[in-house]
Amino acid sequence: MVPIRMAGAAAVACAILAGCAQYRALPRPGYEAGGTEEMSSDQVVQTDFNRTLTISMRDNLAGLMSLMTKLYKRNPREWRKAGQPDLEAAAEAVRRSIDARTPPAGLAGLRDVEVLAVSLDPSYQGDRVAAFIYGLADTIIAAHDGKTRFFAFDLLDGQRVYNAARNVEAAAWLLNTRKDARGTLLLLANEWTPEQANLSFEREFGALIGRLDLVANLLGENTRRIGINYAQNLLLFSFLPVR
Repeated sequence: MVPIRMAGAAAVACAILAGCAQYRALPRPGYEAGGTEEMSSDQVVQTDFNRTLTISMRDNLAGLMSLMTKLYKRNPREWRKAGQPDLEAAAEAVRRSIDARTPPAGLAGLRDVEVLAVSLDPSYQGDRVAAFIYGLADTIIAAHDGKTRFFAFDLLDGQRVYNAARNVEAAAWLLNTRKDARGTLLLLANEWTPEQANLSFEREFGALIGRLDLVANLLGENTRRIGINYAQNLLLFSFLPVR
């Protein structure tokens, strides 16, 4: 019976390891928010909390893709700066740069908030939308220890995620206020007319900030509960099962 159990355990372990190896060969998660993901082998080594973090990251990336499309539509001159044939090609180039964590052309060596700062510098001559969205994405990913999917042994710092939320707030404010020497906004975002107000950008930023703040709070609570559970086990002499 013991050899059979050992063989079964070995088979499960091999399956988990194979799943992890398979995941590493796959691209980062897609950018389509909403719904649930199809079952995959890497989910075997994810806790419920890991799934929450992974889905939150997926939705944050999807939100950034939505922001990018809106910004390119309001500022078509930006995607033309990069020599792209159309908006879709420009958007795909930004997605690839985020996946590879390689900043847009002309910004090599810069990361996260550094790219974000350059994107809203009046002297910058490149594609501001690409730099702005890449900077936001890299800031959020960096705050999550450089990961977009999370597993049982991943340890994240809630303070860094909280800081990322504040950076997104600052970026949203700068987007709506930063102007060039002629007093023209560097990028057009929210649209105000006598007939209507288009606040879709505000909603996207609000959703991003809300998810990041929630994750920061959950990380703090998760760390606190780990300590409490450990202390309770010691007080109650609760041994861990071995079979």
